[in-house]
Amino acid sequence: MAVTRLGLVVHGGRPEATAAAVTVRAWAAEHAVECTDIDVWRDGEGRTAREEMDAAGNPDLVVTLGGDGTFLRGARLAAENDALVLGVDLGRVGFLTETSVSAMRAALDAVREEVIEVDSRMLLTLRASRRLQVPTEMEALMKYGRGPLLPPPQVRTDCEVDEVWGVALSVTALNDIVVEKLSRDRQVSVGVYVSGRLLASYSADALLVATPTGSTAYSFAAGGPVVSPRAEALVFTPVAPHMAFDRSIVAGPDEPIGLRVLERSGAAAVSIDGRIQGVLEPGDWIGVYASPRRLRVVRLGPMDFYGRLRRRMNLTDAPAAVADGAAAPLWSVTGPVPEDLAHLSLPVIRDGPAPGR
Repeated sequence: MAVTRLGLVVHGGRPEATAAAVTVRAWAAEHAVECTDIDVWRDGEGRTAREEMDAAGNPDLVVTLGGDGTFLRGARLAAENDALVLGVDLGRVGFLTETSVSAMRAALDAVREEVIEVDSRMLLTLRASRRLQVPTEMEALMKYGRGPLLPPPQVRTDCEVDEVWGVALSVTALNDIVVEKLSRDRQVSVGVYVSGRLLASYSADALLVATPTGSTAYSFAAGGPVVSPRAEALVFTPVAPHMAFDRSIVAGPDEPIGLRVLERSGAAAVSIDGRIQGVLEPGDWIGVYASPRRLRVVRLGPMDFYGRLRRRMNLTDAPAAVADGAAAPLWSVTGPVPEDLAHLSLPVIRDGPAPGR
């Protein structure tokens, strides 16, 4: 695709991100690409993704300069417009971002010259028994240490509303949707339903539904499984449940997960990709679904997810397992792939690393 408009999402708290933004703007000027900064918290007033994309002229490429948190902000914007998103790593983990600052210009050239791969990622959306809002008396507490709150999700006007299926909200989550306790001394009690069937009623610190992309974020920290981003699944993980069954459930992409706050529970917060977007009272519920939208992520080559997992998570080998030396490759992937394995996804060994790897 030809890039005509570029939206820039910058981590304002990192001087190196601000410096990198100068380089991106210079690149855009050299190639007659319109470049607009996108900031959903400009002037301390939260704006919806639709409002920001309209104000930015509906860019066809969103570039994020920061860490995974900045990438999540950019992803929410890009998904609104079906734009490509390119993440430049300036954070501490960099699991979602694709390239380094030193290779940023080369990455932008690759996008412009259409010599990239596009990674299609699952997103989550939801319906709820009512609109999500944060009570006015709680806003000051919620803002503390988090920055300005995003505006509450808008009701989708293209969907029907009824008492059974609830209100369809304009929500996009790349990582996860979480129902969590608001008080340290009181867990939330939530009935969890998979495909309309009651799985169990939980008392826990939080209950979360993650995408495969989000399986390496909060879900992983809570003991959930690592799921390949190539998979299509919803991952339900309870956080510190007060019950013997504390395992994750991996559901199919067409199996919705419902979370109903039970009558004896305290109030619960709903977080979308780490940002609180509303408060549920006993009797309220949300239904989490795979979104019909997809996120289109720029890849400079085939993604070595498991190599990235080993590096980013600092995985080490068991001493006993490597007592006789390093393990030999299971398959030689430097030569032609046999015909009977041609349908498999195997890493390609290059002479040197791809930009940003």
